[in-house]
Amino acid sequence: MSDPAPDEPAPATASFDTCYRHDDRRAGVKCQRCERPICPSCMIQASVGFQCPECVKGSGTKVIRPGQLLTRPIVTQVIIAINGAAFLLQMSEGGTLSRAGRLVSDLGLFGPAVEDGEWWRLVTSGFLHVGLMHIAFNMLILWRLGQMLEPQLGRVRFSVLYLASLLAGSAGALLLSPNAVTVGASGAVFGLLGAAAVGYKRRGVDPLQTDIGALLVINVILTFAIPRISIGGHLGGAIGGALVGWIMFELGDRFRQRP
Repeated sequence: MSDPAPDEPAPATASFDTCYRHDDRRAGVKCQRCERPICPSCMIQASVGFQCPECVKGSGTKVIRPGQLLTRPIVTQVIIAINGAAFLLQMSEGGTLSRAGRLVSDLGLFGPAVEDGEWWRLVTSGFLHVGLMHIAFNMLILWRLGQMLEPQLGRVRFSVLYLASLLAGSAGALLLSPNAVTVGASGAVFGLLGAAAVGYKRRGVDPLQTDIGALLVINVILTFAIPRISIGGHLGGAIGGALVGWIMFELGDRFRQRP
């Protein structure tokens, strides 16, 4: 049997479990041109599927990188700015972890108040926080996920995803702890984590082999390990975000496949 030509790949010698460029990284998909296994770091989105760096260079194929779709994650920045402004307002009135303040009392999620018609609490509660670490941790993860998802989905769909995740988190919190006052963007952030995991899975990448998967697992552990965290809010947001994300990715893929 003759040896393959120098410019042809030898797929028989490559393991689909390992990236052909990084021996220490698991591969989630194969290059659409040469079928070599590639890890998320080597995946370059072309007009159809993903290709490896060598095939992209050799073919001159026009590729779409996340940073080229949107120059800035505007919606993410606006959401962070609103959260920051609300937190400064809370601090100006003396709100702390032990003393919630008037904003939390008036706008935080509270089952009996929502039942009395104060439905806006389902949304406003997601922009309030108690403590510097609370808002800093949420905004850090939001910035990371926003940079990833907003360019992929576009500003409108990303906004819908964030709002749906926030509402799902509020619904989960009301379901498990209706008489507790709940605030924070954690439900919406968990929704973005769920959507990001679904996006990886639909493209053949194991989410647990990515930093997003690790972040999701760590946050789930912290949800059950640390007291005073809204379990219903986190789980509700994750489920809602994963479902809405799946719908968006599914419809997006079908739209791109139309002739």
